[in-house]
Amino acid sequence: MSARTTKPHEIVERALELSRSDGCVVIADEHSSANLRWAGNALTTNGVTRGRTLTVIATVDGAQGTASGVVSRSAVTVDELEPLVRAAEAAARGAGPAEDAQPLVTGVDPSPEFTEAPAETTSAVFADFAPALGEAFARARTGGRELYGFANHEMVSTYLGTSTGLRLRHDQPNGTLEINAKSPDRTRSAWAGRSTRDFKDVDPAALDAELAVRLGWAERRLELPAGRYETLLPPTAVADLLIYQFWSASGRDAAEGRTVFSKPGGGTRVGERLTELPLTLRSDPHEPGLESAPFVIAHSSGGDQSVFDNGLPLSATDWVREGELHRLTTSRHSAGLTGLPTAPGIDNLILDGGEDRSLEEMVAATERGLLLTCLWYIREVDPATLLLTGLTRDGVYLVENGEVTGEVNNFRFNESPVDLLGRAAEAGRTEKTLPREWSDWFTRAAMPALRIPDFNMSSVSRGV
Repeated sequence: MSARTTKPHEIVERALELSRSDGCVVIADEHSSANLRWAGNALTTNGVTRGRTLTVIATVDGAQGTASGVVSRSAVTVDELEPLVRAAEAAARGAGPAEDAQPLVTGVDPSPEFTEAPAETTSAVFADFAPALGEAFARARTGGRELYGFANHEMVSTYLGTSTGLRLRHDQPNGTLEINAKSPDRTRSAWAGRSTRDFKDVDPAALDAELAVRLGWAERRLELPAGRYETLLPPTAVADLLIYQFWSASGRDAAEGRTVFSKPGGGTRVGERLTELPLTLRSDPHEPGLESAPFVIAHSSGGDQSVFDNGLPLSATDWVREGELHRLTTSRHSAGLTGLPTAPGIDNLILDGGEDRSLEEMVAATERGLLLTCLWYIREVDPATLLLTGLTRDGVYLVENGEVTGEVNNFRFNESPVDLLGRAAEAGRTEKTLPREWSDWFTRAAMPALRIPDFNMSSVSRGV
């Protein structure tokens, strides 16, 4: 039997039946994707892909503790199952005791749809979007601009079974849209992106209109030196910075004195105020429009993620609550080490608590400052302060007396997202956004624009 003719739940059950280890977790991920690409106001390629990845996690008890072995393979058929299971068991027996060992999760009600066929995406997801994109091409051509970009839609159906009786399933749709508009001489460029579950809530015409305005702003060019500027960070830039903060919020690392969330002298900064604004940074697997897996899916152990936590239920979690640091990410193991509550990472991130003001309204209230489009090439400089560096991209605009008066050069920045929260003077309306830098790994985010009185543009960049 081929991988495609064997039902995912059947292959999970068969792998569990073959297991000879003390504990076993099997994760089957059914992938499908559809995409469109375009350049110079014309479609260039499109395609659909499908595949399966099977992960077997074997646990073996010993006198010194419990060891784990993890093996993942693609396109596994029934005939290849036993070698895969044996390989995971051999890996466990050859490993030392796992530091994060915990009893496998029990007592979670099975997913009613566990035995149903996986969800799949097809090119039909673009049925309404593609014609609207064609109309946007025509408008752009008439307006003297060129559109480049891509649209991608993925569906992953995850089936998780364990020797302790868990039978869970989650379907995760994920869509991204990125469009660049360029002037014919390529001296001006503007970017817009969206995250979507089904491409029914994205409007190419509206995006093209937004890009046309930005290219118009760039017709006047000014040069500014490096320095600190009042800066309006749009939601996409805020998302990129705070996602990195979220990834860096390890409870164990903080307790061991290695991060910006470590308290001088020992312990963590949980309970400390990070910002005077009443902002809440949170995750919720059931957030409307940003839904993510409501249980832990861990293909490997590392940091505050543990394969022993597979299937552990997830619930809404406030990481920062009304300005105060409230939670750091922990597995059951690292929670036990640190004394912090168990709080596994969740695959979405929302910042709210700002004023009900749009980015346009924040621009109108700006006497003089910079308006960014997005950030890219973000890298960590100092984990002790979470100092990051990166570049602006595809449009930095000068705002004077409430109006955008031209485009300025790009910059390299040096900032810590934790410091930025502390210095933010204003937060606007929270809206769903696509983080540009991290869109390959993290797409479910909702953020407000932030006003930073003294954003550090450390040097001038000559990139477009």
